[in-house]
Amino acid sequence: GYGSAINTGIDAATGKYLAILESDDFADKKIYEDLFNIAENYQADIIKCDWFAYWGETKFVEKVGSIPKYMVNKPITIADFVDLLKNKTTIWGGIYLTKFIKENNIRCLETAGASYQDTSFNFKALCLAKKMVLTEKAYVYYRQDNMNSSVKNRGKIFCIDDEYNELTKFLNEHPEIKPIVNDRKMINEYKAGIWNLLRMSEEFRLEYLEKFSERFAEYAKNNDLSEGFYNKISKNEVELLVNNKEEYYKLIEKREQKKLAREKRKKNFSLKINSSRILLRFLGKQIINIEF
Repeated sequence: GYGSAINTGIDAATGKYLAILESDDFADKKIYEDLFNIAENYQADIIKCDWFAYWGETKFVEKVGSIPKYMVNKPITIADFVDLLKNKTTIWGGIYLTKFIKENNIRCLETAGASYQDTSFNFKALCLAKKMVLTEKAYVYYRQDNMNSSVKNRGKIFCIDDEYNELTKFLNEHPEIKPIVNDRKMINEYKAGIWNLLRMSEEFRLEYLEKFSERFAEYAKNNDLSEGFYNKISKNEVELLVNNKEEYYKLIEKREQKKLAREKRKKNFSLKINSSRILLRFLGKQIINIEF
């Protein structure tokens, strides 16, 4: 599986830096030369780059824009930019100092048949790096065609929970890091639970929802859900998850239907304007894309 393959590669790596590229994706041929030069210049543990969303059927490409300009080209730690942990997990979007990965024993879980095994790897690496550098240049083309495929194997429905159990253990072992990132970890865990619930076949949803509810009831009981968490996640919504799972499920399902309707409209027409670019999309095609 995925985690085992990555761990095998880490064990075999003998170069100064290592990189991960998934078999469905591809990258600009300059990626490793450019990131190597940045790493050498800053003597950093991790270099992270931006990436492109890529749809193979239409050959449509869109730069994601996940790296803000005010954070690029300077040495930082996770304390400087905790929101890096809320971005999509992109262990393939960068390079790592091999010594840093091996000495900190940063590895993927090898749960049989599991998915999401990059979740805990990514979180640990970003938290433990004493120096990382971000570049806003995008190199990797990350395939989107199967992003909404459902989980139909019962053995996979709790795999995301395994990752967050590992991160709970990790933060308890690193009390110097936990106060900095625990709110973000809890927010990620809650959102991942909803995402996982909606992706799986309906036959598994009630079983997963029961465990999801129990998990957050325990967090609430132990005061693990702080003000920082509730600034991002509705307290009433969490209480509904804990106390009335049936109504909670109706709420989440209704919200998902609205989201899908918005995405459908967005595919037909969308205009995005921010400090870094103007993007106009019409009928699924990119008409204007101007970066500043």
